[in-house]
Amino acid sequence: MKLHVLLIVGFALCVTGCAEKEQAAPEQGDETQTTAPAAEAPAAENEGWRNDAFLAHMHRHAEKLDELNYALADGNLEAAMKPAYWLSRHDTVSDDIQPDWLPYLYGMRTDAQAVEDAPDLATARAAAERITAQCQGCHATVGVTTEQQ
Repeated sequence: MKLHVLLIVGFALCVTGCAEKEQAAPEQGDETQTTAPAAEAPAAENEGWRNDAFLAHMHRHAEKLDELNYALADGNLEAAMKPAYWLSRHDTVSDDIQPDWLPYLYGMRTDAQAVEDAPDLATARAAAERITAQCQGCHATVGVTTEQQ
């Protein structure tokens, strides 16, 4: 539960922090010179993910990963199969997934499938750790940091 809360809080803080752009202080120089207002900068390439549906979908990922990890912590391989199945096969929420995110998406799905196919808890736990690593790698690529305990 702590990881889930930390992921959501960290993600929310990063999103809100990134959304607020600081305005650059005017340079000192000839104060009598007036300048035209700067044109707005074009939107960043990865800004399409900042919408409620996408964020809710990412929170769903975290919930399913939590369910999977809780089941494995309880020693219940069978209970881990349902969230692993969802993670390996669910629909994407957007067609605007950036190309540099795709390796993490495919890696997450492959590792979730490995949990489903695991013959024992140790194998499933190792695959679940790789899912977490895929999530963290994607967050780093997007610029969203999370804190783990």
